[in-house]
Amino acid sequence: MEEYRLHTLPNGIRVVHKQVPHTQIAHWGIMLDIGSRDELPHQQGLAHFWEHMAFKGTQKRKSYHIINRLETVGGELNAYTTKEKVCFHASLLASHSDKAIELLSDITFHSIFPEKQIEKERGVILEEMAMYYDSPEDAIQDEFDEVVFQNHQLGRNILGTPDSVRSFSKSDLQSFIADNLDTERVVVSLVSNLPFHKAIKQAEKYLYDLPHSTSQRVRTSPEIYLPKNLQVPRGMTQTQVAMGRPAYALMDEKRLPFFMLVNLLGGPGMNSRFNMTLREKYGLVYSIEANYAPFLDTGFLGVFFGTESKNVDRAMQLIYRELRQLREKPLTTIQMRNLKEQLMGQLAMSEEGNQSFMLMMGKSILDTGRIDSLKEIFAEINAVTATQLQDIAQEMFDESQWSTLSFVPEDEDK
Repeated sequence: MEEYRLHTLPNGIRVVHKQVPHTQIAHWGIMLDIGSRDELPHQQGLAHFWEHMAFKGTQKRKSYHIINRLETVGGELNAYTTKEKVCFHASLLASHSDKAIELLSDITFHSIFPEKQIEKERGVILEEMAMYYDSPEDAIQDEFDEVVFQNHQLGRNILGTPDSVRSFSKSDLQSFIADNLDTERVVVSLVSNLPFHKAIKQAEKYLYDLPHSTSQRVRTSPEIYLPKNLQVPRGMTQTQVAMGRPAYALMDEKRLPFFMLVNLLGGPGMNSRFNMTLREKYGLVYSIEANYAPFLDTGFLGVFFGTESKNVDRAMQLIYRELRQLREKPLTTIQMRNLKEQLMGQLAMSEEGNQSFMLMMGKSILDTGRIDSLKEIFAEINAVTATQLQDIAQEMFDESQWSTLSFVPEDEDK
């Protein structure tokens, strides 16, 4: 089975394909290097608004026809927005593969943003914002971005604000896309049983004639970071806590070793150090997680948990104790072996999901121009030393450089 093949259209759009002979499903995605960090202050939430509005009408389809185009053959159509990307993607039987790329190209590049649909979608997004506000474990992750990336686009909520969402017009959407769309920063990704030449033929059928476009957009880096410790009263019974700081950028050589440390502390495994200490040993939390997100020019580290207010100080002490241990004492040979084996197993299992692999391919080609094989990634992991991890821990786990945000019950606000 081939790893992947890459083809570039005359307009600069790249098509990346992995053939999986045994699958009956085709997973298509169109990923654009445009995200919420590219919004001007008055545009906050516009990239996400575009993601919604792409489904609401094109030059040849109304919303009803977009929704039913793939659903009637058992397929799925979806999209998402991040700080640096907008992606439209679809999955369906490979025998209907052509329908997916035709529809994706239509909603991505030929949406007309009907005025009546804009008014309807405002309400939908305002409800989405209210839903997040009513879910403090989700809301705190968004609001902690603002604590870490103070006064920078990376700190703004992807959904926007109620005022910004109410202000958006058709011309705002058109201008935002015109200012940011660069066909050389668009990747079409496909995992299917199709041979490469057939995949390219389908992509070219709907994307070949799309005009070449460029963007003069310049992304600015966050300014100097200053740690903050904030408490916000909320109407709830449990205290939610976010802790963290800026981290390494996407192309930093310390990115992979740092990811290994974060995975050790609060990754998806139930044996993560935070989970074993705070939940299994002391019963202070139901769940705790640590996330590391690398961006073009910086990165983000966050630790998130909820607990009874009386247990917050104890929980934070235990977290800082785990960080301190990694700073002061290198991992043993057995600990290093287990850390590497666990991470390699997790990565191998994640590649079993063809949809997630398709999305990973698109992002990787946009970010780095290539896709590392598992063999290459495993070699990098195996080359990491305990000394490297300890040096990174000493740099990144200095608690004086960490910020905290706590949502506390209103009657406990001080």
